[in-house]
Amino acid sequence: MQSRIPGKHMMADPMLAEMGKNLNEAMKILENGEKLSWRDIPGPLQGDGQDVFSVLQLVQNLIHDDDDKPSHRRTQYVGEQAHMALLGHSLAAYVSVLDRERLRKLTTRILSDTTLWLCRIFRYENGSAYYHEDDREGLLKVCRLVINTRYEDYSTEGFAVLSSKQPVIYQSAACRPGLGQNLCSQLGLPLSSLCTVPCNTMFGSQHQIDVALLDKLIKDDVDTGKLPLLLIANAGTPGAGHTDKLGRLKELCVQNNMWLHVEGVNLATLALGHVSSTVTAATKSDSMTLTPGPWLGLPAVPAVTLYRHEDPALTLAAGLTSSLPAEKLRALPLWLSLQYLGHDGIVERIKKTSELSKKLLEHLKTLGSIKTSVEDELNSPVVVFRFSQDTSTCEFSEIHPQKLIGVDVVELEDEGTCVRFNPLMTAAVLGTQEADINAVVEKLTELVPLLSCTLRFKQDFREEVYQHPALTYIEDLNWPGLGVIRYQLRSEYTDDSKRQQDLEKVNVELLKKLKEMDTDFSFSSGPEFSPEKNCIYVGIATDDLDVGALVETIASVGREIEESGKLLENMTEVVRKGIQEAELQLLKANEEKLMEEGVLRQIPLVGSVLNWFSPSQSSIKGRTFNLAAGTYRLCVTSVSHQTGQKLFRRSTTGSEVCSEVGSVGQPEELLREATPLPSPQEVVSHVTQELAEKPGPFESTEVPESQESDEEGSIR
Repeated sequence: MQSRIPGKHMMADPMLAEMGKNLNEAMKILENGEKLSWRDIPGPLQGDGQDVFSVLQLVQNLIHDDDDKPSHRRTQYVGEQAHMALLGHSLAAYVSVLDRERLRKLTTRILSDTTLWLCRIFRYENGSAYYHEDDREGLLKVCRLVINTRYEDYSTEGFAVLSSKQPVIYQSAACRPGLGQNLCSQLGLPLSSLCTVPCNTMFGSQHQIDVALLDKLIKDDVDTGKLPLLLIANAGTPGAGHTDKLGRLKELCVQNNMWLHVEGVNLATLALGHVSSTVTAATKSDSMTLTPGPWLGLPAVPAVTLYRHEDPALTLAAGLTSSLPAEKLRALPLWLSLQYLGHDGIVERIKKTSELSKKLLEHLKTLGSIKTSVEDELNSPVVVFRFSQDTSTCEFSEIHPQKLIGVDVVELEDEGTCVRFNPLMTAAVLGTQEADINAVVEKLTELVPLLSCTLRFKQDFREEVYQHPALTYIEDLNWPGLGVIRYQLRSEYTDDSKRQQDLEKVNVELLKKLKEMDTDFSFSSGPEFSPEKNCIYVGIATDDLDVGALVETIASVGREIEESGKLLENMTEVVRKGIQEAELQLLKANEEKLMEEGVLRQIPLVGSVLNWFSPSQSSIKGRTFNLAAGTYRLCVTSVSHQTGQKLFRRSTTGSEVCSEVGSVGQPEELLREATPLPSPQEVVSHVTQELAEKPGPFESTEVPESQESDEEGSIR
């Protein structure tokens, strides 16, 4: 594709041509997949400096350093229009060094052009524009403007004039969190100046601001001597994309001399040829904030607040206008990008993203057990849906929203956990295509029957768990799978810390063994921040699940893991007692030998001479202890199934085989896949190593060289 960035064509200003050329080269370097090693990055600042290529290679290495790590997030789509927006920042730095007169003419042209284009595209007649990096800053400046307008002496008296009539800012309960608090903090107003109006709860929409209640609140504030100042309404709530009754709200604001400010993602649809009447009413508001960056896929472009006000002195006092060149040049990246896209290109991008949501909505209507949560869904570009079967609801945790383009999970007050697709904020940036919508629908088609089966088996699973004393059912309404269980130890404990340690070990090992089984089930330790610990989360089920076999297998594996741990402790204790007994016998034997042979025979040189003249006639005494003093039969249950068939299906049959294992314990049903029991030799080696680390009789007893072999053979 031929580049349209300045620098590929003839330019009057050679510096601009060189700047465009350098930008193209820089973007190619940064987007290149070639990677450097961290060892190639210099530590201290180079004294003689580096060339541009080396610096860009360093930046590229920092950008791609984590590419080898697994990530589910898709890289932001950067097209040629994005390069144009980035070029605007370089141009802004360049033109800022021009002489004052040329800079004034240039910034005036940029501001007037960009404001005119935006007002025409989004149907906001006779409006002015304020460009800002923080999307909340425009509303903050508007509030300052309204305060300066309603309090005539504010410019001279300051906050003292607010004490006579406390200003009140009204916002919908569906506004983005923290917006009103941020306003009060930046304006120096108490939180009592913020009034949050609930949404409809009995009549009408559950997500639109309650107009009747707002009217009552305004009258109450006026009666108590307060001054209604401004109302923040939504054209697309942050959660589900709902639009307030903007026409009625505007009438109410006019009656009470209030300022109406509108924000929301649905304002982007004002650029389309056919717009719903509810969103069109936003063009009559006193101000509205637009975010063209995510709508059009333009990085690093400012947000825009369009407003109407006739007094330039007050707008200057509020900070909506400025004489500083740096602030005026904020619009330059947007000015370049809008020209690059053109009016048709802008409309086409917004139209394409809106069609993506309509296509997803059409597919969702064909799926059973799927409920959408937006009342005006045919006109809203935001799609919110959830799984619903009778009275049960469940979130699509198995979708892994981070793997799908533009899909995320939201919590709605009345709907619960839902899945949201908001293409106007994600599609242009992520490059979402129709194929991605088909992938989401395909995944949902697979999950809906599984979730239906899971809900059908949930109660059976709970009842089966209750039949096993060693298993505890944990209630977790947010888990979409069969349920959450914990294996409880059957042994008695006097030390709670020891019990918790053993409980954790058994459940961790149980989870490991379940994951190793040949089954379609997913077993996990649950969400990262789950309040329940030492639990096993059982995933979604299929229609041929044998719930009884599943629960019985979990209980059997847990019992075997617990018993194998007890067996190791018992064998360890037997070996420890045997070795201690042997140490005592050796010590006693050495003492008896010393009494029989005398002290002289224990001296190496003298003893050898005495033994040559008069050999000792002492007899060799041996000691033994048997690890396998008692053997018992372990009944081992193996789950057999046909080739290619997974476990826990209804056709699965169990066969019992018996094996003889030497240990000290009681017979239990164990699974063949469980942890193998330690051999007696391994236990002896383990205990001997423990005893060797502390001083004992072996360290204080010397055995004559001539008798070493005999003493070694006395212990078996």
